[in-house]
Amino acid sequence: MKVGVIGVGAVGSAATMALLARGCAREIVLVDQNTARANGVALDMDYGLPLLPPVDLRSGGAADLAGADLLIITAGVNEAAGGATDRSDPSGRLRLLARNAAIYRGLVPELVAAAPAATIMVVTDPPDPLAELTRVLAGHGRVFSTGTVLDSLRFRVHLGRVLRLSAGDVQAHVVGEHGTSEVLLWSSANVAGVPVLDILTRHGGRVEDIREDVESQIRYANISIIEGTGASQYGIGAVVARLSEAVLRDEQALFTAARHGHDHLTCALHCTTERTYGCRR
Repeated sequence: MKVGVIGVGAVGSAATMALLARGCAREIVLVDQNTARANGVALDMDYGLPLLPPVDLRSGGAADLAGADLLIITAGVNEAAGGATDRSDPSGRLRLLARNAAIYRGLVPELVAAAPAATIMVVTDPPDPLAELTRVLAGHGRVFSTGTVLDSLRFRVHLGRVLRLSAGDVQAHVVGEHGTSEVLLWSSANVAGVPVLDILTRHGGRVEDIREDVESQIRYANISIIEGTGASQYGIGAVVARLSEAVLRDEQALFTAARHGHDHLTCALHCTTERTYGCRR
């Protein structure tokens, strides 16, 4: 399977490293407007490949994406550069839409011309509206965004900390926008089928205080990370790799990814030309 990563900044690089670790692609092409950066990232990662599953990793241009099964777009302005790091600003990541939409209008047609049969994953913030724009620009429905998959993982992590359990044993989902208006589904969050809210009630303490604290940490997680490192990258990188794996292997796995017609809902991910994300065009 051939994958193209378009945009080799912090997120693109982290996603590529996660892809290499999971071994879900046999060929990966890194594309960036800064060709020197793409070359450097590819070379740096090359030196670790003997310890990883076999893969052909290289940098290139849009033409090198020909025959790609999946295109992962991370290109664009991030929250730090776009000024979307104010916790009191209800717009949040939506502040980035105009600038990143302009980038996508120039980028997506070029990508589709090079790899017309590829499925496209939109990672750039804000992902859902950019995925809708990409669908229009691409002229097909094989487009989805990372949605609230990362937010759902964050929900599981914070609940695991509160409950002193492994996050892997907590089932919880976040739906809606990948941003401050997102909705945490407390009523369905559970551990081994036992509702989290019941567990919290039995353990004592004010459940509403716990909910408020957890929600605040999740809604503003990106900003907290950016304040420390300048970019949120490793969590979303892992998400991108896992979603890529599900698509490339046609797992029909369920994630809170977003696609046209089923935005903000849990979707089954497929990678075929006729069957896309649990429904036909």
